[in-house]
Amino acid sequence: MQSIIILIFLLGYLAIIFENKIRINKAATALFMGALSWGIIATKAFLIQNILNDLQIHLVAISELVFFLLGAMTIVEIIDAHDGFQVIAEKIKKEQPFILVWKIALITFFLSAILDNLTTAIVMVSIINKISQDKKAKWYLLSLVIIASNAGGAWSPIGDVTTTMLWMGAQVTSFNIMHQTFLASVTCMIIPTLIISYKLRLTKNNFAEITSISKISYKERNLILFIGVGSFIAIPIFHYFTHLPPYLGMLFCVSIMWMITELLHHQKTESQKDIFSVQQALQRIDVPSMLFFIGILLSVAALQVTGILTQIALSLDHYVHNIYILTGSIGLLSAVLDNIPLVAAAQNMYPLGQYPTNHIFWELLSYCAGTGGSCLIIGSAAGVMVMGLEKISFGWYLKNISWMALIGFFSGVLIFMIQQQF
Repeated sequence: MQSIIILIFLLGYLAIIFENKIRINKAATALFMGALSWGIIATKAFLIQNILNDLQIHLVAISELVFFLLGAMTIVEIIDAHDGFQVIAEKIKKEQPFILVWKIALITFFLSAILDNLTTAIVMVSIINKISQDKKAKWYLLSLVIIASNAGGAWSPIGDVTTTMLWMGAQVTSFNIMHQTFLASVTCMIIPTLIISYKLRLTKNNFAEITSISKISYKERNLILFIGVGSFIAIPIFHYFTHLPPYLGMLFCVSIMWMITELLHHQKTESQKDIFSVQQALQRIDVPSMLFFIGILLSVAALQVTGILTQIALSLDHYVHNIYILTGSIGLLSAVLDNIPLVAAAQNMYPLGQYPTNHIFWELLSYCAGTGGSCLIIGSAAGVMVMGLEKISFGWYLKNISWMALIGFFSGVLIFMIQQQF
């Protein structure tokens, strides 16, 4: 059964890579491979109830992410409808593309540490769409967002799911993970930024001039932007104090935004209110991207349930005994597989008695698992979402961006190693 599941995953993976060649939408492929994998697991199971229990557990985790994404994309669409991102776009727009590239990288890097890499990627997609309409320039900037958001999330205990897992599992403490992985994460972001800024240095004409006829007052625009960004910042605070899943905080913030927009525009005509309504924002959400996300997560869950991911982790543990090679391998594997089950497997295999809290193994694992996914566009939640929203092809990213991300990844590991010597 495991061989069949692996074959389905590999064939589905290839179909996603060559989406433009075979003319089949990647969302359809992802859903097909996810559903078929679970169907095969069910036919080979001795007790179907056990499989249903496993599926329910993974479905809960997937649903939490989907609800979180739904809420985040709704808030982003509300802000965008009120021209809120126009304010940010105007602030970072400069005549020199070199400066613009660095501003985007730095904003993404630090914003993802405060929010999380997935939310940050969604926000930055909207901003970049207002800066450039040129396909080449936009895809480079969006790829930079993937790299910078993953790097920014890796050094913050709330910036990436895997870092949060290690923090909640007592493998790392908040201050120590920030202190030990910040330089490595910055390096991982800086090197691709340098390369991309060099590639776009002569593409000034590819960046659109920001001109817009606002449909809303300046005061209302700033109010919605302030509340929207404040909502994103409030979500980790909500999670910290209530210990409830982040998607509940996100849905709570959506409800606040919904009520505020209703009150803000209650005196306008129905046609005027419709432009700024949450109902309209929900209609603009890219549903195929959500389905692609669900299909990928279902496929990876199938690999986890059949024990394939655990066997990979155990094989690494058996054959690799160097901490740097082991964590680096997990990081690179996370570009193909999901980093969450890989980190969970590592947490189960290595007790705190072997690697105590704030051991360099956990710190480097946090960096590698968070940033290794940038090497492939479907290697991280941020990459999957950007790929779905902006139709960046797997092949283009592999050819033009993967090598930059790989250099940045290994450079960060090197900086981490040097830092340990001092």
